[in-house]
Amino acid sequence: MVCYGSVIALTLLGGQCMKAIYLLSQPNGSMKLYEFVIIFGFLMLVLAQIPSFHSLRHINLISLFLCLAYSACAAAASIYIGNSSKGPTKDYGLKGDAESQIFGIFNAIAIIATTYGNGIIPEIQATIAPPVKGKMFKGLCVCYTVLIITFFTVAITGYWAFGNHSEGLLLSNFLDDGNPLVPKWFILMTNLFTILQLSAVGVVYLQPTNEVLERTFADPKSKELSARNVIPRVVSRSLSVVIATTVAAMLPFFGDINAVIGAFGFMPLDFILPVIFFNLTFKPSKRSLVFWLNVSIAVVFSALAIIAAIAAVRQIVLDAKTYRLFANV
Repeated sequence: MVCYGSVIALTLLGGQCMKAIYLLSQPNGSMKLYEFVIIFGFLMLVLAQIPSFHSLRHINLISLFLCLAYSACAAAASIYIGNSSKGPTKDYGLKGDAESQIFGIFNAIAIIATTYGNGIIPEIQATIAPPVKGKMFKGLCVCYTVLIITFFTVAITGYWAFGNHSEGLLLSNFLDDGNPLVPKWFILMTNLFTILQLSAVGVVYLQPTNEVLERTFADPKSKELSARNVIPRVVSRSLSVVIATTVAAMLPFFGDINAVIGAFGFMPLDFILPVIFFNLTFKPSKRSLVFWLNVSIAVVFSALAIIAAIAAVRQIVLDAKTYRLFANV
């Protein structure tokens, strides 16, 4: 469920990047965001037919370099705009009344959980077969190193340049009423890097859903490329992409979707269930520090997850009232 929610968010983000490229050439163009989400969905539909995780290993490597490339571009553009006279007036104040700010804090916590929960797939893989260190530990180190470098670099430079006007997709800030604040070719290149990387990551996050569907509909006794297995695979994978694309087009609120995924998915998976399972599996003494530390972590993050879930749903309701379904944001 968490991985499928990520597919929805990535499909929306891909559509937003495509729209940004379109506005470079057609500042007054009539195409809407949901149309670009559908176009990106078609790209995902094709890539979704890649058979397995093993088939994606080269795509994953390319994805890593693309991630580093567009993060560097985003940071460089933010520094350039922040130092130029064309940059917006910087305002670092908090928006909204006290209630909105408090809910905003918990919404942000859920988004942060989603951000750093990206390593959940290799972490789950690491528990499948020993030895964990030999197979996955180095991969996890690389994963979180890339996460910290890219997210912190973009977040710090972006917030410095745009303050509280920073968009959920920072690349949107590089256009001011259709006027590019950096050279057009640079915006085009950054968005292309992002689209390519999103398509690769989206296919990776789609694989767990594919495995569940194929375990249900496939016949293990038949060959992988037999009609008995190919037809159910194409139909089920295509249907899952169509549903994800439809939801992304209906609710085009990237930050809100991230908050929902974090509150309902990543926070329980990363902070609550592991410490509970540790106590149940290794049964530390109830008088030990480890036992009560784990209990404390579970209780605190359970409360945070509940409040964050309420804040995330509240924000989607507020945005839906403002923008309606299939909004062109």
